[in-house]
Amino acid sequence: MTFSDFGNKLCGESGILQLMDDIGKPLPKGVKPYRLGGGNPAQIPEIQQMYRRRMEQILNTGDDFEKLIGFYDSPQGRVEFIETVAEFFKNKYGWNIDGKNVAVSNGSQSACFYLFNLLAGTFTENGRQIKKRILFPLAPDYIGYADQGIEKDMFVSIPSTWEEEGNNFKYHVNFELLENYLEKNFSKIGAMCVTRPTNPTGNVLTDTEVKRLSSLADRYNVPLIIDNAYGLPWPNIIFTDDASPYYGKNIILSMSLSKIGLPSLRTGIIIADAQIVKALGNLNAIAALASGSMGQAIATPLIRSGELVQKAQDFVRPYYENKAKKAVAAFHHYFEGTDYRLHKSEGSIFQWILMNNLSVTSKEFYSKLKEKGVIVVPGEYFFFGDDIEGGLPSLKDHAHYSKCLRINYAGPEDEVEQGIKIIADMYRKFSR
Repeated sequence: MTFSDFGNKLCGESGILQLMDDIGKPLPKGVKPYRLGGGNPAQIPEIQQMYRRRMEQILNTGDDFEKLIGFYDSPQGRVEFIETVAEFFKNKYGWNIDGKNVAVSNGSQSACFYLFNLLAGTFTENGRQIKKRILFPLAPDYIGYADQGIEKDMFVSIPSTWEEEGNNFKYHVNFELLENYLEKNFSKIGAMCVTRPTNPTGNVLTDTEVKRLSSLADRYNVPLIIDNAYGLPWPNIIFTDDASPYYGKNIILSMSLSKIGLPSLRTGIIIADAQIVKALGNLNAIAALASGSMGQAIATPLIRSGELVQKAQDFVRPYYENKAKKAVAAFHHYFEGTDYRLHKSEGSIFQWILMNNLSVTSKEFYSKLKEKGVIVVPGEYFFFGDDIEGGLPSLKDHAHYSKCLRINYAGPEDEVEQGIKIIADMYRKFSR
């Protein structure tokens, strides 16, 4: 069968497809799996108990369950949930928002698909067509963005700088390169986008960095999308104190219920200017009629009472911080004596390992590891969005392009540690 250009672009091979296939497909018989590749959150008992209790309340309260499963919500989202989210952020952080500033999607992944194609691509202005792109200020960035553009070449990324300290390192925004690029190409940029914490590296942009990016967005009158899937105030998988929730007139804040324990209910939350929210609702009506109601119904009273945020603070952050420390210790133990660097673990459920002496590409190394049952994500997929004509160096020339792996440390500790050991052993085998 022949597909359209749209079909061929979105149905072809992609990094995110490989990642999701690896989550769901079994390995060959007899191969023990070490699943360190996907984005599934851990199952934290206190969080699961909270949701079980809430589900029992729905089931035991009149016809709440029947209404929940029997009616569509509005394309913008469940009214009670939208108003609860807006009220929470208005009261706790003083943000000037109401229900017109909140939209719900079937996961933040689909919200980003809507946003990217709303704000970038071909525009017709004054009778002529111009092409705009989404600018990512800190590459490497999230694998799930790379193939979301309906049109070709919709993304451009600024290669990161980094600082090293022993066997650790940390990426930084190259603000000089970013500002020079914007000055010359601002008319071709529809929006900027960052993940905070950064997927794949566990980096957390500081409040100062976020404010500087917001200032640039204001200067060039483009939105700044902040993907807050792992951030504050929930799920609060952030291990640094130099980060706080941020919102402003040009900010589009993307949030989710996935990483606080409800990934299968696909509940994305967008906080933005009312015009953006209305557009997202209109798109959702066409693409999906409405978003799923279950996650919204479960979370509404938990957000209103503050329990969701309190549980994130009391159980989610400590749980992941403890697991991250153990994974970091395992990396340093098993990689000792090799030429490696581990990105500073500041948040998210991922760690990012740089293997300077790797003799094959990280894609090839991924295949070798998979034969041993270790599922990871090769680093190349996170370097996307070249604009050499616009004056940027190719991302393929970044020193880390083919030498990194993303590892999910959220699984069982023995599985994570053994997986890290196998990676280290294989690195020694495939070192120059």
